[in-house]
Amino acid sequence: MKYLLKWRSWVIASAMIFSATNIALPQVQAAKVTQPANVIMMVMDGSSNNAVTLSRWYKGSNLALDAILTGAVRTYSAESALTDSAPAATALATGHKSNRKFVGVLPAIVNSPGLAQLAKDDATRPVANVLEGAKQQGMATGLISTSEIQHATPAGFSAHVKNRSQYDDIAEQQVYQDIDVVLGGGFVSLIPGTTKNTRKDGENLVNVLKEKNYDIVKTRDELLKSTSSKIWGSFAPNALAYNIDRPFTRASEPTLAEMTSKAIQTLKQHDKGFFLFVEGSKVDWAAHANDTIGIISEILAFDEAVQKALDFAKVDGHTMVIAVTDHGNSGITMGNTNTTKTYASMPVSNFIDPLKKAKMTLEGALSRLKQDQSNMIEVAALYGLTDLSKDERTTLTASRNVSKEMGQMLAKRANIGFTTGGHTGEDVFLYSFGPSTITGLVDNTEIAYAMAQFMSFDLNKLTKDLYIPATKAFTEKGYTTKIDLTDKENPKFIAQKKDITLTIPVNKNIMIYEQASSNMTKTYTFDTINVYNGTDFYVSKKVLDAVN
Repeated sequence: MKYLLKWRSWVIASAMIFSATNIALPQVQAAKVTQPANVIMMVMDGSSNNAVTLSRWYKGSNLALDAILTGAVRTYSAESALTDSAPAATALATGHKSNRKFVGVLPAIVNSPGLAQLAKDDATRPVANVLEGAKQQGMATGLISTSEIQHATPAGFSAHVKNRSQYDDIAEQQVYQDIDVVLGGGFVSLIPGTTKNTRKDGENLVNVLKEKNYDIVKTRDELLKSTSSKIWGSFAPNALAYNIDRPFTRASEPTLAEMTSKAIQTLKQHDKGFFLFVEGSKVDWAAHANDTIGIISEILAFDEAVQKALDFAKVDGHTMVIAVTDHGNSGITMGNTNTTKTYASMPVSNFIDPLKKAKMTLEGALSRLKQDQSNMIEVAALYGLTDLSKDERTTLTASRNVSKEMGQMLAKRANIGFTTGGHTGEDVFLYSFGPSTITGLVDNTEIAYAMAQFMSFDLNKLTKDLYIPATKAFTEKGYTTKIDLTDKENPKFIAQKKDITLTIPVNKNIMIYEQASSNMTKTYTFDTINVYNGTDFYVSKKVLDAVN
């Protein structure tokens, strides 16, 4: 039986108060959930309602998403009506609006109408996310992305940094979060080196993963064969291939549906339930490029993953599935300026048939382009641009941005419109399924609170327990403190009292205890990470409880 979480309209106030110690929970009414309660949170990054509609027409039948449409979501950030992925993920994961580029921390700037200003001490303070809450409940956890796993949206559910480009910090935090199943790209951020995107702090996180007993897999076959309860799948140096390109360019990579299915199979073995985050990342990338084929193929790949989640949830009976877009992108429309006077008589085939000719995305097709561009006609055909006119051939061969020109040509042939190469601010569809579903028009922050309530924990209390300002807390315990930035890539918090020295390294879940009088050194390991936001270190209550 489906029970509804009935949201009162004024609950959006929860998104308007940012103090980590004083944020009102949404008012909800929900049936008691049979334990263990599982949550599968799914995000198709940078999609839109129009893009979903186009994808349905392209497929020629209903989507898995269609059956679980329950509402809509407001996506604005703390400073803009058009959000970046980092604050959007932060809102969905923590229940807090934030600023562009900020991941898992409170904003420093609040410009959106109706939002309360922050207390000075709360600016950029880390706030707990639902994955961390699930861990504290003893649940298993998983993280999946078709981009680098360190990208903004998966980072929002697993890390805390002031800039989404801090891949070294994000990767390290994810490794020391001890997430049970992690699947995606971004292998270069796990290893030290001097090439682009490799780690600058000298730490080899692959070795750390081995010490933590992960089964490290790098191909689809290795993933599907794994029988481990802890899996780290890193299938590409950076992002995974577009789904439609994969058979031609990187056949060894798993699909999003395969990763989702494997993660569920692995996590469901845990007797206290699980939380799984799944992102279809490259809808957004295709939308930025105005690549109609990329958008459609990635939405359909995401929809296949949603079907895997629903197949499990329908049998399981106590799993909440949520699927949503974090923000719009590109302003894609079926219909453009060419259809102003003809739209009412245009058959669907006028939109879809030109798109069906494409075999690859812009990225995939252009990966086949020779340096001298001698095979331009063949490459254009891979993107559905057959029978090029003389003007079209001239345009492509003379262009400094072949990708842009090809995207515009196919869109024109298919009567598709784009308003921008950036994000857009419309409300987006909300999809949910399970013993408790979310209905109506809600703020993106409310989704985090709904998941937390379903898993039986308080997000605000969690932040108080997990992210305590270390300088003040240790000073109150009689310690002399400092933040050691001698090695700028490896900041450390140091607290000293008498002959005792405590060293807390950034991004890890450990504290090193040294007592000079007894020549003793001991390393404490905790179930949460230490975070440095450039101003102060933040540690959990358990770290403080471990010292006198």
